[in-house]
Amino acid sequence: MDTILTHLQTWDLHPVVDHFTIGLLVIGVLIDLVASLAPSRIWIRYTALLLMVLGAIAAGASYFTGGMEADRVWNAMSEPAKAVLHRHATLGTYMAVVFGVLAVWRILIEAIGFFGGSRAVYLIFAVVSAGILLYIGSLGGQMVYVYGVGTALMSPPATPTPEATATPISNESLPTVSVPTPTPIAMMMTPAPIVSPLPTPMPPATPPVSTATATPIAAH
Repeated sequence: MDTILTHLQTWDLHPVVDHFTIGLLVIGVLIDLVASLAPSRIWIRYTALLLMVLGAIAAGASYFTGGMEADRVWNAMSEPAKAVLHRHATLGTYMAVVFGVLAVWRILIEAIGFFGGSRAVYLIFAVVSAGILLYIGSLGGQMVYVYGVGTALMSPPATPTPEATATPISNESLPTVSVPTPTPIAMMMTPAPIVSPLPTPMPPATPPVSTATATPIAAH
């Protein structure tokens, strides 16, 4: 049995069933009001009767699935969300019983003539109950859209990756390397570099001039 319930919880049935419950019951009450304006249209009254019976069954399913959802999400909820859920569940439990009684009452109105005279009283109770049902639905919407009950907003944050958790290195965290400034004494004791003088360019060589005197050739 526990395995079946655990499997049903994964289907998220409660929101689906709730929509059927609200739709069937509210529309059923409205059709019953229309039937009061057209008493000769007997099919309208039977339509309202059918919707009331189906809505009462859906209300019982809402109570059952709501209990499963509450057990699943209760520990992950905040205290304000738990207060809203408590009000939602309490009113939902009472109204599931009320609509069950209204469905039986509606059947008796159509089946037994003695109960036909209580139709006006029945409609008053049915309209008030439908209004409370809409309020219960608004509490469910508040839990989802305000507190994120049953949504991914309740999931724990994802584990950060090493890249995301790495602390950027700032200039302040880097070690400071101090370079010693040479003192005047150290500068005086440091030998100066030896600079070789550039060679002096030599003037271009001139060809030697012969000082020998040419001997004249005697004429014969």
